[in-house]
This record gives sequence, C-alpha cells and structure tokens, in this order.
Amino acid sequence: MSETTRPATSRTPRRRWWLLALILALVIAGAGFAWKRAKAADPAANLRFATVEQGDLEKTVTAVGSLKAKEYVDVGTQVSGRILKIQVAIGDRVAKGDLIAEIDPTVYASTVSKDRANLDNLKAQLAQRQAELVLANEQAARNERMAAAKAVSEDTVQQAQSAARVAAAAVQSVGAQIKAAQATLDGDLANLSYTKIYSPMDGTVVVQDTRQGQTVNSTQSVAVVAQIANLDVMTVWAQVAEADISRITPGMPAYFTTLGAPERRWQGSVRQVQPTPTTTNDVVLYNVLVDVDNRERALLPAMTVQAFFVLAKAKDAVLVPLGALKPDPASPPASGEKRKRRDKAGSAPKPDAADASEGEKRKRREKPDGTSAQQGTPYLVQVKTAQGLETRPVRVGLTTRTQAEVLSGLSVGEEIVVGEKSTAPVGKAGPATAAPRMPGGMGPRL
Repeated sequence: MSETTRPATSRTPRRRWWLLALILALVIAGAGFAWKRAKAADPAANLRFATVEQGDLEKTVTAVGSLKAKEYVDVGTQVSGRILKIQVAIGDRVAKGDLIAEIDPTVYASTVSKDRANLDNLKAQLAQRQAELVLANEQAARNERMAAAKAVSEDTVQQAQSAARVAAAAVQSVGAQIKAAQATLDGDLANLSYTKIYSPMDGTVVVQDTRQGQTVNSTQSVAVVAQIANLDVMTVWAQVAEADISRITPGMPAYFTTLGAPERRWQGSVRQVQPTPTTTNDVVLYNVLVDVDNRERALLPAMTVQAFFVLAKAKDAVLVPLGALKPDPASPPASGEKRKRRDKAGSAPKPDAADASEGEKRKRREKPDGTSAQQGTPYLVQVKTAQGLETRPVRVGLTTRTQAEVLSGLSVGEEIVVGEKSTAPVGKAGPATAAPRMPGGMGPRL
C-alpha cells in the first residue's frame, strides 16, 4: 500500500512548481504588453523634459593662475658684510625711506677715514706747490727786470721762467690727485651708506629670508634681505592654453575666484597678454595678466585662482539646455566646413556653431528697431503642450557648452524635450540616451 502512494506524492510538488512558473511568466508578459501599450498611447512617457528658464548666460575661457603683487621690489645688499640687525619682519608695513637692515660698517668706516687722510695730505701738498709756484713766478719776474738792465744773462732769465712753469705743472698734478682722492672718498662714503638698507617704496614686507648675524657677499650674488610689495593692486597671472589665447585681448572683462572664497567673484580686466609661452607637460601656455583692486587686503600673494575671461554674455535671457536643440533643415546652409560637417551628420549645435561672431550677434539683438527677434541661428525644439508634443522653430543666439540663449520661439516656463529616460539597470552606469529624432529624421539623437 505504501509503495503505490510514493510515486503520486513525488509528482505533486513538480506540478505545483511548473504551475507557479507558468503563472509568473504570464504576469511578466502581461506587464510588458501593458507597458508597450502605454508607451504607444503616450509617446512622451519615456522622454525627459526641462523647463525653459530665464537668467544670465556667459561664454567664457577658463584658466588657472596665481596672484602676485603688481608692484614689488627685492631689496638686496650692495656691499658685503655681516648683518648687524634686521629692522623688519614679514607682514610689516613700511614707508619709503624706512630703515630695513644694517650691515657691519667697520671696514667701510675705516676705508673712509683712510681716504680722508689721503685727501688731507694731498691738500697740504697742493698748498706747498702753490707756494713754490708763487716763488718761481716772482723770481722769473725779477730776472726779467734785471735782464732789461743788463744785470743778468739771458740764460738766467730762461731758467727762472722754466722753474715757474714746472711749479705750475706741479700744482695742476696735485689738484688732479685731489680730485681722484675725492672721488675715491665719495665712493667709499657711498659704500658706507649702503651698510644701512632703506625701503625704496611704500608697501608690505612679504619675504624676509636673511637673518641677523648672517654674512652676505654682494660680489658673488645679490643677497635679498626682504621683498616689499604694494598689495593695494594684485595681478592674476593666468595660464591660458594656445587653443584659446587668440580670443583673449587687452581690455577684455574678466573675473576670478579663489580656493578660500569660491562664491565671491573678483572683477578686473585684461592688462596684458604676454607673447612668451611656457610649456608644461607638452602643453603650450601663455600668461595673461589681470589687475584687481585689493585695498581691503583680502587677496594675498601666491593664492591659486580660477580665472574666467568673458567672451560674450546675455542678461535676462531665455535659456534652454543645449541638447534640446536640433538643426533646422529648412534654414539656409551655413558657410564653412564646420557647419557643413555638422549638417551632414545632423549633430546637435556646438557652442561655436554660429554664422556670425558673438559680438556681432549681440549688436543685432540690441538694435532698437524691433528686428532682434529675427536674428540668431534657426533650430527646432520639441515642446510639450496640452495637445501633445509640438515641433517648434526657434532662433538661438549665444551658446555655451551646456546652455543656449533663445531669441524667439519659446517662453519662460514651457517644457521641452531634452532626451530619453535611461533604461540602464539601477546601480549600473550606461550611456546617456538623448532625445528622439525629430519627425522626418531631421537629426540624430544628442
């Protein structure tokens, strides 16, 4: 009896598992069928939308740089010797003419004393030579009178005249020696004065490497006692890549942020584009200098900054994501190989894909004759309306890497298609799915 019932009990669980699997498959198939019907009934169900916004748009070139004082000077030593005393420290404010440091003056003072003694000796010799000259002149005059009376010979007169000329030459020689000695004394006095080092400008001590008691040798290298900088005006030294340097011009507006205060913008303008490049890791970079007011002392030398050079900007503009724009096949073909390649591939607009420069487009938009809405580059967007999706032509002005300025065709608050919802599994990164093609295959997905 027990042997006849065992096969029946072993088949019953298998039948139940098969039944559960069949039910699960039917449920999955039904859900997929319902999802497909819902998608077919509502084409916008799998699309991503963005709201048209209003705001400011800037097209910039970015670069990394550092801060330096616009005016600074390395105060060095002009004489060698031991530093007796340093009068300043880093951070001290100094005025022009303030004493910074003193070098031991013993050797230079001794040299000056020797020069003065030599000069006094030469002045005494000059007095002697001048007295001899007076005597020689008197003797020559007396012999001339006696020769007139036939009291002395002509030879005696000539000897007296020669002695007078020799005495005059001796006076001139000593006078020249005195001038040379005076020049030597002046130079040694200058060296003695150089033992006291004074500030050549108003500013702040930002570097002070020399220590008290240290011996400096100016004949081999100029020892920098301190660096004094005027921190009222700072200069950004931004390194711009060679691909962007042609768009940077003197006078262009610029701003920058610091690591310590990334929320604050410091405004300035380009003072100079230096033509001498530097190469870092095979990248050619050019220094661009931007001056900024720093009287509040919030900026310090060597700070790292991120600089932004404003190529063009639009204020209170209607803004959309760049990926929402599609080329308009009905618009006239653009000039240039870049535009031809883009139209052939049907790609999305690029930031620089405008027929005219950004400055020219801004001028057209600012015309007071009411024709600004007709300017710009034509594109198409898909707009969500109460009746469904609507393909609408728009005019686009300024573009950046992520956003575009719409001159006409859209209003703030409207919803536009920017792409498809991602179908990648949760937790796995997949390629971004862009917006569907426009009707008629007018462009690939972004």
